[in-house]
Amino acid sequence: MRAFVFPGQGSQKVGMGVELADASTVAREVFEEVDDALGQKLFAIMRDGPDDALTLTENAQPAIMANAIAVLRILEKEGGISLADKADFVAGHSLGEYTALCAAGAFSLADTARLLKLRGQAMQAAVPVGIGAMAALLGADIAKATALAEAAAEGQICTVANDNDPGQVVISGHREAIERAVAMVKDFEIKRGMLLPVSAPFHCPLMQPAADAMAEALAKTPPGALKVALFANVTAAVVTDPAEVQRLLVEQVTGRVRWRESAIAMKDAGVEQFVELGGKVLGPMISRSAGEVEVASVIGMADIEALAKGL
Repeated sequence: MRAFVFPGQGSQKVGMGVELADASTVAREVFEEVDDALGQKLFAIMRDGPDDALTLTENAQPAIMANAIAVLRILEKEGGISLADKADFVAGHSLGEYTALCAAGAFSLADTARLLKLRGQAMQAAVPVGIGAMAALLGADIAKATALAEAAAEGQICTVANDNDPGQVVISGHREAIERAVAMVKDFEIKRGMLLPVSAPFHCPLMQPAADAMAEALAKTPPGALKVALFANVTAAVVTDPAEVQRLLVEQVTGRVRWRESAIAMKDAGVEQFVELGGKVLGPMISRSAGEVEVASVIGMADIEALAKGL
């Protein structure tokens, strides 16, 4: 069995998608459609930067999605591969869940771009700059990270945001609490804690205003039927019902990304091959979490050709 997975924020970099656009009309069409949907020249920012413009959450989210969907569309239209035939499951990390749903046919490309732009804006607006923070805990399992977060909270929000793999957990919340947690890592036998260069504290209760905004947006643009079943971030379990998908996408804004558990659950469901489209971030996490599985990262044209032959 095979799962296609889609990366989340942090995988963006200036120059992304350029090789695809230079080589393929299909990719250019994807980037043009996203530009049109957003009424902005997003691909110009992806191509030329500046870096701080691409890193803005409201640009990074649709850009990462567009890049991954461009890879998928080339695979489908030029490689003659149908995702619905070749994938047993899809999954994505945080914003990647929207990319996965676009790939599975639940959202159109234009709607996915608009939803992610709004999600980025709503997440940015939910908490004033400087109030929140996130930190990666390296050499931490979920038990140690949870204990540290509880100890550092001191009445503020400090919670596990991403359970990425057995040795990497991300915490999110009020800046002071996150800084306390980073200072206390050694007490909890955690190798190190590092503040992340993010503009807001994602996947924690401080994001409730953004969850409310997404509830409203998804009520107007609900997901349709899925051609491929999704492993959802907040449950680490299969979901196929569009109404359930809609509810989980709202919950996901404040909820934990259970990526380690999702990787294990997909392996337990029989997945032997994981294909990451548009990045090389999730593959290593999956290998560390699920053990003996085959992982492929598909970013450029050579990768796409190799995958098309292998499928």
